Amino acid sequence: MSSLADADRHVRMVVDRSGTSFAMGMRALPPPGRRAMYAIYAFCREIDDIADEPGEEGMKRQALSDWSDEIEALYAGRPGRPTAVALAAAVEGYDLPKPEFHALIDGMLMDVDMDFGAAPPLDHAGLHLYCRRVAGAVGMLSVQVFGQPRATQYALALGDALQLTNILRDIGEDAAAGRLYLPADRLAHHGIAVTTPQETLSHPAVRLVCEELLAEAENRFRDADTLLAQLDRRKLRPALLMDMIYRSHLARLKRRGFAVPTRRLRLSRLAKLGLALRALTI
Repeated sequence: MSSLADADRHVRMVVDRSGTSFAMGMRALPPPGRRAMYAIYAFCREIDDIADEPGEEGMKRQALSDWSDEIEALYAGRPGRPTAVALAAAVEGYDLPKPEFHALIDGMLMDVDMDFGAAPPLDHAGLHLYCRRVAGAVGMLSVQVFGQPRATQYALALGDALQLTNILRDIGEDAAAGRLYLPADRLAHHGIAVTTPQETLSHPAVRLVCEELLAEAENRFRDADTLLAQLDRRKLRPALLMDMIYRSHLARLKRRGFAVPTRRLRLSRLAKLGLALRALTI
């Protein structure tokens, strides 16, 4: 088992190497909270890499099952991997709920199911289950670290908004990788047959499904605004930064439309820094 110092260095390296926008928000936290969020992010990054990188179906499922076992060992006081050691300190310091880590793993399994045709295409309910697992779970863990345990509904609303925006932003990239997150029942409603992801996206009515998901994302951002009014905004500054970044992505998507992009929408580092300054002054 790694020492805590080595584990902290490991998760910090994972965050730095990723170049994630989340890093700016994490750095606004006091050192203990920052270390906890680095550990949570590293866990998410490692299981996401299992689902996304090339590999056989059985190997991916086994690797995710091994991480599930590691979470159980962590909560039993026996963490083994460096990231789990860092997470153990976060669990102890912030009372992080174990089911949320398993929810994240279940979300990655949904990606594996999609890649290997092991489950039918997502319908609208399945899409929201996916959002709850891969984004809502991160929010539920984060609000514990932020010292806002009452903010669970805010975390779920913002998680839905961020993940729906992410799906719309990455629709072309995902299709090229063989993934389609647009709900099959909404596609069928608009007369679109679900074949391959890229063929499905070539249908002119796909724009209507994307517009519906964009409206859902906007509604969830509004829900988050309403819930935020009852909370301590200062403690939620990292979440507010992600809110600002993803609202900017959503606004650009709304202006540009939903032709399958050749390049992902990105904000410049300068733009992100500007949003970070805004979040810090709230």
